[in-house]
Amino acid sequence: MNADQRVVEKIKAAFPDAIEDTNDFRGEQTLYIRKEQIKGICQLLRDDPELSYKFLSDICADDFLPEFPRFAVSYHLYSYDHNHRLRLRTWVEDPEEGPETVASVWSIATWLEMEVWDLMGIRFQGNDSLRRLFLPEDWQGHPLRKDYPLGYEEVQFSFNWQEIDAKKPYAKD
Repeated sequence: MNADQRVVEKIKAAFPDAIEDTNDFRGEQTLYIRKEQIKGICQLLRDDPELSYKFLSDICADDFLPEFPRFAVSYHLYSYDHNHRLRLRTWVEDPEEGPETVASVWSIATWLEMEVWDLMGIRFQGNDSLRRLFLPEDWQGHPLRKDYPLGYEEVQFSFNWQEIDAKKPYAKD
């Protein structure tokens, strides 16, 4: 039994209805997990000696606007003992009711969840440390969401420089 199968079998034995789907792409295994069971599964993956996923390398989120559910949170895990990577992914319908924090499993999760909240606006249940990490405290919104206003200046090229130059403010003589 390879590492991918061992992980799925262990999770199914402990949490029979937790895995919604699996995806293997170019040697990377992704397990789609029910949001309510993400913390228990993370605890199992860390504590089971046959799995030993002791390193949480990242937590990130994706915005699939206009699809529903709109958001997905991904947990990137690594087992030093078995040299194996795993991604857990859970769907989030309402960003105010995100998954439960996994900070009690891996302490670095507090900071990774703070980053996801700051940039994407997904609130992790039980994480009382959510605050702005990269952006100023008075910043409005979450800039990695697809519906966040861009507010950028058009890029100047050789074919449109006169049009852009006409819009730029210059000091009056």
